[in-house]
Amino acid sequence: MNEFALIHKYFKKLTYNNPSALNLNDDVFFDKRNNVVVSSDTYVEGVHFINFKNPDLVIKKIVRSSISDLYCKGVKPKFIFIGASGNSKSFSKKNMDIVYKSLKQEQKKYKFKLSGGDTTKSNKTVFTITSLGYSNKIVRRNKCKNNDDIYVTGNLGDSYLGLLILSKKLFLKNIKQKKYFIKKYYMPDLPTKICSKLIKFANSSIDISDGLFGDLTKLINTSKLYFRLDVEKIPISPKLKIHLIKTNKKKINFISKGDDYQILFTSSKSNRRYIKSLFKRMNQKVTLIGNITNEIKSNQIISNKNLIKHSYNEGYSHNF
Repeated sequence: MNEFALIHKYFKKLTYNNPSALNLNDDVFFDKRNNVVVSSDTYVEGVHFINFKNPDLVIKKIVRSSISDLYCKGVKPKFIFIGASGNSKSFSKKNMDIVYKSLKQEQKKYKFKLSGGDTTKSNKTVFTITSLGYSNKIVRRNKCKNNDDIYVTGNLGDSYLGLLILSKKLFLKNIKQKKYFIKKYYMPDLPTKICSKLIKFANSSIDISDGLFGDLTKLINTSKLYFRLDVEKIPISPKLKIHLIKTNKKKINFISKGDDYQILFTSSKSNRRYIKSLFKRMNQKVTLIGNITNEIKSNQIISNKNLIKHSYNEGYSHNF
């Protein structure tokens, strides 16, 4: 049973149709009456991060991936709560000094306040982060419309290459390139500038955590609509492009592996000019990569005018 089946079979019923729970089918809890938006994420050593040898970078990665859940809903995070489990090695004085400094940097950058949490002893290093913000509106999942355009911010794939390097599955001789991809893995560039504007043009949105194709499937999973994506239009960085050319690797093997934390959203075609102008003014990259339609009976991924199997790089899922 995967994580989504687990939620549907056992936990969805326990919400007792509380509207704020959003049917457990979104990244956040949204109490519209009190303008409260909450998300919660758990990160396990060996699953969500390789190890705790670089505590400053691990903390930055998990904080950014957590608050990304709010940003992609059009909400700025105000408070975070951290539950931390570890042992005398992972939570040594040296490591905690590093974590403190790193958290302080993230607080300054993203303007949130650490406001509580819990600490326990454990053999594995585990963090649970709860993020909280305020808004009277959010951009939901599953609200895309027929003929919507599909957009993604930033670039995809750099983080995956960084993971391959850290996992020793890939070796790069060029030190600058190596550092670049590792930094992208640990410190994703969150598209925070357009957060407060999302509600004006986005019909639906999600952050790309598990992979482009998988997260897009989640975005439309109850909409009775399908997506059509053009692989050639999916944005990658110049450095990744150079690497793919040098190694003769296919782009599609890198663009849907997760950990990108860019915003994936849909919007009506009538908003094209506005979106182009707004993102240009904010100096935020955005790319139109496909469309939502009811004219097909399954999701389509097209590369060089050829149809690729929908199951290709479906995205990461926890299986039990």
